[in-house]
Amino acid sequence: MEYFISGLVLFLGCHSVRVFAGDWRSRMLASIGEKLFKGIYSVLSLAGFVLLVYGFSKIRWDSPLLWSPPVAMRYVAALLMLLAMVLLVAGQIPHNAFKARLGHPMVLSVKVWALAHLLSNGKQADLILFGAFLLWSVLNFRAARQRDHHSAESGAALEATPNTLRVVMIGVAAWAILLFGGHSWLFELSPL
Repeated sequence: MEYFISGLVLFLGCHSVRVFAGDWRSRMLASIGEKLFKGIYSVLSLAGFVLLVYGFSKIRWDSPLLWSPPVAMRYVAALLMLLAMVLLVAGQIPHNAFKARLGHPMVLSVKVWALAHLLSNGKQADLILFGAFLLWSVLNFRAARQRDHHSAESGAALEATPNTLRVVMIGVAAWAILLFGGHSWLFELSPL
């Protein structure tokens, strides 16, 4: 459990600096430079991710069952994951309607992903992992929208049409791959 919690705190902590310590982040960027800051950030994030994955893999099967979700929640989660995958792709491809309208589709993707997994899993480790990511994504999205509102770029309109269809097609393909074998191969657990 120590590796899991340490990894979760380190990974989400790194990704929360802008939410909770924006002024400190700005001072560090000015002090040590963007490349060094991003290098340290990347190393710490990767270390946190490795600890998180390793720790979760050690505790997930033996974690106490807190509740038994109805079987129907697996199908609800699968449908939510379709949305999560489209939003994830939208965060990576410029000039699409999702990014233009929502501003931060990747953070919304994490929110939907975490909610889907909370609905369909009832173990303590699941609650900690997906609950922490859901809380992080809610706080992060709120902070990002506030930054957008205060920035000079917030009124700039994005060209939204060229890549929207590509985003949807790639998102649906990625979702289908995960649903029909990819999730089982990666995580030794079928989503359905």
